[in-house]
Amino acid sequence: MDESERANEVIATVREMNRHWTETWDETAFGRYIHPDAVAVAPTIPGRLEGKEAYVAGWRGFVEAAKIHAWKETGHRVSFFCRGTCAVLTYFFTIRFTIGGQDVAMQGRDMFTLIKQGGRWLVVSDQFSPEPGLT
Repeated sequence: MDESERANEVIATVREMNRHWTETWDETAFGRYIHPDAVAVAPTIPGRLEGKEAYVAGWRGFVEAAKIHAWKETGHRVSFFCRGTCAVLTYFFTIRFTIGGQDVAMQGRDMFTLIKQGGRWLVVSDQFSPEPGLT
């Protein structure tokens, strides 16, 4: 498999994971993409989410509180490390949702670190933030 094919595999993994929280909450399917020791840093949560259970609970809390109307990812870029067993994926996103009766439109950026384990890619870290000046 060449680097372009591996990059497409990483992008497809994260897109599929994102589908499980942006289109319909499927906690079991979503959790299959998360490494047991994953860490996430989110702009509205103090500190960090540590471990798969906390990571999944963080996204569950958002989807239970919000109604997502639109999600779009663009500008995917993948870099490989550790002889191709570790990947860093960055992209830009736009999301529209309603939360607490308020409509929100946000543009941001996401950075994932994934490792290839057991023949599939798992998310080990995620950091996302609004694009400065565009929210």
